[in-house]
Amino acid sequence: MLKLLSSTSSRVHCLTTRTPSLRIKQEPNSLFYALGRLTGLTQRSPKNSFFRACFCSDSSDGSGSGSGSQPAVEVDEKGAESQSGSDSKASSAIVSTYPKPEDYLTVLALPLPHRPLFPGFYMPIYVKDPKLLAALQESRKRQAPYAGAFLLKDEPGTESSTSSETEKTVYDIKGKELFNRLHEVGTLAQISSIQGDQVILIGHRRLRITEMVSEDPLTVKVDHLKEKPYNKDDDFIKATSFEVISTLRDVLKTSSLWRDHVQTYSQHIGDFNFPRLADFGAAISGANKLQCQQVLEELDVHKRLQLTLELVKKEMEISKIQESIAKAIEEKISGEQRRYLLNEQLKAIKKELGLETDDKTALSAKFKERLEPNREKCPPHVLQVIEEELTKLQLLEASSSEFNVTRNYLDWLTVLPWGNYSDENFDVIRAQTILDEDHYGLTDVKERILEFIAVGKLRGTSQGKIICLSGPPGVGKTSIGRSIARALNRKFFRFSVGGLSDVAEIKGHRRTYIGAMPGKMVQCLKNVGTANPLVLIDEIDKLGRGHAGDPASALLELLDPEQNANFLDHYLDVPIDLSKVLFVCTANVVDNIPNPLLDRMEVIAIAGYIADEKMHIARDYLEKTAQETCGVKPEQVEVTDAALLGLIENYCREAGVRNLQKHIEKIYRKIALRLVREGSSNEFVISGEVVQPAEAKAEVDETDQHAAPNETATESSVQTSDQPKDPKDATEAEKLKETETTKAVEKVLVDASNLADFVGKPVFHAERIYDQTPVGVVMGLAWTAMGGSTLYIETTEVEQGEGKGALHVTGQLGDVMKESAQIAHTLARTILLEKEPDNPFFANTKLHLHVPAGATPKDGPSAGCTMITSMLSLAMKMPVRKDLAMTGEVTLTGKILPIGGVKEKTIAARRSEVKTIIFPSANKRDYDELAPNVREGLDVHFVDDYSQIFNLAFDNNTGN
Repeated sequence: MLKLLSSTSSRVHCLTTRTPSLRIKQEPNSLFYALGRLTGLTQRSPKNSFFRACFCSDSSDGSGSGSGSQPAVEVDEKGAESQSGSDSKASSAIVSTYPKPEDYLTVLALPLPHRPLFPGFYMPIYVKDPKLLAALQESRKRQAPYAGAFLLKDEPGTESSTSSETEKTVYDIKGKELFNRLHEVGTLAQISSIQGDQVILIGHRRLRITEMVSEDPLTVKVDHLKEKPYNKDDDFIKATSFEVISTLRDVLKTSSLWRDHVQTYSQHIGDFNFPRLADFGAAISGANKLQCQQVLEELDVHKRLQLTLELVKKEMEISKIQESIAKAIEEKISGEQRRYLLNEQLKAIKKELGLETDDKTALSAKFKERLEPNREKCPPHVLQVIEEELTKLQLLEASSSEFNVTRNYLDWLTVLPWGNYSDENFDVIRAQTILDEDHYGLTDVKERILEFIAVGKLRGTSQGKIICLSGPPGVGKTSIGRSIARALNRKFFRFSVGGLSDVAEIKGHRRTYIGAMPGKMVQCLKNVGTANPLVLIDEIDKLGRGHAGDPASALLELLDPEQNANFLDHYLDVPIDLSKVLFVCTANVVDNIPNPLLDRMEVIAIAGYIADEKMHIARDYLEKTAQETCGVKPEQVEVTDAALLGLIENYCREAGVRNLQKHIEKIYRKIALRLVREGSSNEFVISGEVVQPAEAKAEVDETDQHAAPNETATESSVQTSDQPKDPKDATEAEKLKETETTKAVEKVLVDASNLADFVGKPVFHAERIYDQTPVGVVMGLAWTAMGGSTLYIETTEVEQGEGKGALHVTGQLGDVMKESAQIAHTLARTILLEKEPDNPFFANTKLHLHVPAGATPKDGPSAGCTMITSMLSLAMKMPVRKDLAMTGEVTLTGKILPIGGVKEKTIAARRSEVKTIIFPSANKRDYDELAPNVREGLDVHFVDDYSQIFNLAFDNNTGN
């Protein structure tokens, strides 16, 4: 595509939206290549070859004033012929319309005051006439977005230099007067867009006015013009084209105002035909409007090329004049340059003599000194970049903005620990001890870490892996990462990506932006000072996605073991080796992690803790931490096991222990307050001195051997600054004081009976609502993000009557659970028909199924078998066993499908004192992996078909 822009600058200049990082090719070769394309000397590309260039040229009419025509071309170069509607389809700007442009024989006439519009070029114009503007808008609405653009003739007797005033009066001319002022040949223009009074036109083909149709707005009949037939192999045409392209090349090469655009011109040169080349040269030249109009009116291709050649030759002469002017100005300022050079030489001489140190030199010395310890380990490509930037720093002025950018860049490059690794400790026994010190239980997690250490010991080195710890809040995922770092003797760095929506936080900003910073990984390496830290990426399942990109996709390169050896930060722009970094991610719900990201991780699930584990954690970890935090000594307080168990079961029932920690700290804060109050009541203050109670004073008087007989108790226990005090007496008195204070403060006992005084009323009550399960009620097991829980499913009959069989469900159920209820209703009818053929209960009874805790949203397929059992219990008037809980997805044929969250559901069943659990057979493997203390005392049945559940639930009613 060919895109040319022209604006109202005094000389040719360039506006382009191309990426600034494109490299400039040598324009001579590209122009000769274009010429070869034109003359058939090179092979044409079978694909869409295109030419895109952006030029702006003088809009004046030759006298230096004016503003105007400003071609911007977007033309598909598929053939040497016309720019038909089919050609315009390939352009992003020209919109395909119906009928075709050649079908328009009557068009609105738009006067152009400054320059003609060439076919294939953009031109913005301002339409001040409201009628004409309304007509153009109406044409667009009627799917006829075309008008005729005709250059306005100068008024007789006026100079072309006054053409700048034409724009003010052009829309004052109406009707026949305007018709007479228009040039006969113009361009069919597509109305690309209308914004206010600005109209963007795109030229299509040449027109000639034949007659006027209406005056306001001016409408004319036109003929469509075509180039006269020409021979593509004609030597004169070829030679003229060669000269036009050669001159254009020289202009682009010598003109400083056009030089910026050579890159786009040379990279996107495409197929050219001779008429288009002539239009192109005339459009970008600085010729006046009459010369351009002459090119527009010329239908003979050879003559048109000759006219264009004259214009571009003139442009070449202007470029030479421009060069001579620039050289003259350069000579004038050479004096200032000489002064600058002498100053720089003076600075260098002073530096050699030790008279002063240049700031830039001091900076460079600091960077080199910082780099020196790691120079041997630093990758060669990084060293090369640092050397280049140091050289660049010396050439920049300290006051320039580029100087600060380079200085900051070097600061980051030299501060990173290139090849500097911490010594890892592969002692498995020590690692086991550290992990056990910090965490209770979590056998599978600890085993995985020990495996990693063992592999590292055998290999002598450890490659970074990506471990994802998933589980409910408060189970210790973040603290596990810190313990792993301590066990491996690695530096630890944590950053949370919860809600992160800016990719630059991970990949860094481009250095061209103000306030640019590297990404989190580069900041991490700077902070820890080693290239093999343990990086904890917290809350990876809560990644955001905003207008600044998708951070989850940006993390792929960071976490992929195959790619992160050459991680590229946008700010540093040099590859960084992250293959030795050990990444540990944490997440609450693995399902929220994008699959490509999850595929790169090794997921270790932490289901939560049962009451027994929470007791150990509270005793061994949380209680000791709370005592230190609150300043309470162990001998001053006693929290019984009954109190801790009541706290766990009635206040902190969630899977994690964070809430348990808060409650224990709350207890110890209240104990601290009680101790301070009781201690304060045993002493009072006189004149800022601590005075002991009367009993203590009497004892001191009796034991004080050095006190005078006539001294009062107050005088013997309190000495003013005027009275000398024996150090021995003071020590004995202080010991007595401490003894009496300790005796006065009794040991605080926290038991189940007074637990509510410290933490308030119980938050949770027993999840077992029914001691004796009634008819139509069955206990199910559910998984939640906070861990497992038990829930009852209740069914009752609403009304009975012939053919009134229906089902109504409540309890804020999700779509999946509602579907499970419908499946359960259908399957229950089938089973009842088999067991009791004469029982028409479901056919004639409207049922209401409810899941308690209606304020809590519930969804999932695993309640299917529980719903069937509840309905059958009501239909057969038989209650189920009171110590039974079940879970499993059921199909319409009665098959039991596997479920998730086996550990959480087992823990929930133990909490509700359930002894018998029914799981799908496919989950036997998950259950067998549970710790022995979780499975202890449970009678678990694994089933494939609902008939097995039926036998377990109803055949053994002795449990009731």
